[in-house]
Amino acid sequence: MTSSSPLPAAALDGVRILDLTSVVFGPYASQILADYGADVIKVEAPGGDSTRHTGPSQEPGLAAIFLGLNRNKRSIVLDLKQASARQALLTMVDQADVLMHSMRPAKMAALGLDPATLCARNPRLVYAGLYGFGEGGAYDGRPAYDDIIQGLSGFADLVDRQTGTPRYLPTVAADKTCGLIAAHAILAALFQRTRTGAGQQIEVPMFESMASYVLVEHFYGRHLAAQPGEPPRQAGYPRVLTPWRRPCQTADGHVCLMPYTDAHWRDFFNAVDRPDLARDARFADISARTRHIEALYELLAGVVAAHGTAYWLALCERLEIPAAPVNRLQDLETDPHLQSVDFFVPLQSASGARYRFPRNPVRLQASNVPAAMPPRLGEHTLDVLRQAGLDDAQIRALLETGAARGAPFPTTEHSKDSA
Repeated sequence: MTSSSPLPAAALDGVRILDLTSVVFGPYASQILADYGADVIKVEAPGGDSTRHTGPSQEPGLAAIFLGLNRNKRSIVLDLKQASARQALLTMVDQADVLMHSMRPAKMAALGLDPATLCARNPRLVYAGLYGFGEGGAYDGRPAYDDIIQGLSGFADLVDRQTGTPRYLPTVAADKTCGLIAAHAILAALFQRTRTGAGQQIEVPMFESMASYVLVEHFYGRHLAAQPGEPPRQAGYPRVLTPWRRPCQTADGHVCLMPYTDAHWRDFFNAVDRPDLARDARFADISARTRHIEALYELLAGVVAAHGTAYWLALCERLEIPAAPVNRLQDLETDPHLQSVDFFVPLQSASGARYRFPRNPVRLQASNVPAAMPPRLGEHTLDVLRQAGLDDAQIRALLETGAARGAPFPTTEHSKDSA
């Protein structure tokens, strides 16, 4: 995807976001917005985001999980327990387009940072609350992490149906999915503001978001009201719940095969010398295949076991049936497609430490934001406070009381030299 003319400003250039979230849910959302060019100011408590210390690191406060969630952002440290820090934040709110947080609403209200207060102060503000559960509901205010939401929203049950054991997905699916939902909700509110001139409050609850996500296909028969005398229709989409839905074992490994259309299955069965299956009424169309999906996938597994992975990849390419090898995590960096689209980006920190990052997967023809190192804790405190309009005396007072933390304040001589 190329452009012959110089790129204009980034898509979200000029949009300023105050991000009070931590861990994964909120930071993933704000990283998406930062990748589109928003000025994301990560407002951290004096101890910093806990993910700064999660996983391996080669520099203090820049551990692996933090690196995956905080590129293209600036960091400021404010101790919001102190009134002067809260006042500094309010000054920043006056210039912000978005404030996003993941604290309980009661805690934000106690700090004077509730939506009514901030939206009255800045009527153009988009105020996004990222919660475990929607306000006013039976679970309002309960703590929530990815594991809790996966269990509540049915993911552990889905795995149980396939394997016989309830388990969480081995990825923080709830946090990241809800981060995507939060990012697009914020973008929608900003787009609406271009027409109305007014900001608004947004609520992004994890439980409701993931229940909605899982029920897209798994509400299934529950979409249909049962007729009088009929038994209740069942939830759960059979095709993805069968234990046979998994990579097929080949003679020398595994392969992902996905015949889907009527033509796919007919051509596949004929190619493997099973014309009887091509004519079998159980597999004639998608409705019949869905009713007999376990038998179909079990038959598929038996057929595929007879030949090696390369054989099946070649056959499926010839038949135009989707197929792929099984990548291990360590294979992704050498995957030929990801290499050819420059998916992994090398970066170097100010100290000279070298890193690699997956880039933003989305490419905009008229906008490009190169990946930048995640910030050190409080790296941009002085710059952000100055941009908010605080003078040097006010900033010094914040630093001296611990209400703000960051790089040492420059001496008078240094300030004159650099002026």
